Amino acid sequence: MPEPERIRAAVRRYLDAVATGTAADIAALYAENATLEDPVGSPSHTGRAAIEKFYRSLESAHRSTELISLRVSGDSAAFGFRVITETGDQTITVEPIDVMTFDEDARITSMRAFWSAEDISFG
Repeated sequence: MPEPERIRAAVRRYLDAVATGTAADIAALYAENATLEDPVGSPSHTGRAAIEKFYRSLESAHRSTELISLRVSGDSAAFGFRVITETGDQTITVEPIDVMTFDEDARITSMRAFWSAEDISFG
């Protein structure tokens, strides 16, 4: 099990990659056979290639992230954050709560994002 500080650092790397990285940069933070469910209740994506494909839609937009809260327990982290995405004339803000598990190398083994349409604001 990774040390809590390694998990905190992994969450920070994830938020940095979501803000400024490519889909490949984000997917590289995941273990090879990781799962992603975003949002919870939607079909899961399994494996790094499927996860990279999921994040590709972010690459064409200007993004920023802000960590709001982070809790680490065992091999898991739960954190609330803000994502602001600018696409052309529209700004979209979402504040999900993500729950992740990590392997001994602090790679993400599962990610579940808790949010719904009610959590999105447009500007």
